[in-house]
Amino acid sequence: MSASLQAAVFRQLHQQAQPLRLPNVWDAGSAAQIESLGAQAVATSSAAVAWSLGYPDSNTVPMHLYLAQVALIARVIRIPISVDIESGYSRTPEEVGEAVARFIDLGAIAINIQDGTSEPDLLARKIEAARHAGETRGVPLFINARTDVYARDLVPQGERVAEVLRRAAQYEAAGADGLFVLGLTDTFEMRSVADGTPLALSLAATPGLPPVGELGAFGVRRVSMGSLVPQALWLQAGALVSAFLADGRSEPLVRGAGAYEEINSLFRTATENAR
Repeated sequence: MSASLQAAVFRQLHQQAQPLRLPNVWDAGSAAQIESLGAQAVATSSAAVAWSLGYPDSNTVPMHLYLAQVALIARVIRIPISVDIESGYSRTPEEVGEAVARFIDLGAIAINIQDGTSEPDLLARKIEAARHAGETRGVPLFINARTDVYARDLVPQGERVAEVLRRAAQYEAAGADGLFVLGLTDTFEMRSVADGTPLALSLAATPGLPPVGELGAFGVRRVSMGSLVPQALWLQAGALVSAFLADGRSEPLVRGAGAYEEINSLFRTATENAR
């Protein structure tokens, strides 16, 4: 499937009867497994990718390592790939556009880019640069603009919806397709945001969020898993290793392990289907 067709498919997934359930991946192995489980598309988690490479989250991963990780992910799956590029790894819109172009060349057909504590004008210019990068490559890139108004308490509680919508208007004018409001869990406010912008509203799994199947009624079009799965994996792995170092018993390791041949077969199939 061509990149332009994948981008069109990904866009259409935001128009389903229920919100798109978008699992997050961090390497080729996680991507192959998640595709095999029936995911319609995947997105990288910047935190999970950083941890898998031995870096902390928040714009610390060297670009060449992130690009290599996306290339490996794209090699083993055929469903659409969205890349979380945090704030674009630069304050310069031109450099952000160059980075986006490189991700597109590797197989990405969508990005997630955030404002953080920066002025929304800066993210708007970065979105324009990302849109241009997609156009020059003939790919109708899906741009999901994340705003941290809720996550970082950027304005008083009673002003959050209005501030989100003010930013959404800027991001839409710049070329965004979606609006990711990290930290939004109140269904009344979801409906207010969704009614106030044509951008596809997306959320992340978080404590207090209603089940995905109920969120469509409040205008939500997509829900991602964020870094919660790798957080659980790191916790479980740490507990297993700590126990083994303490008592040297094999039974807990064996009890929680998947079948070797089943896992190896998954990656054999992924390799056979590699792009």
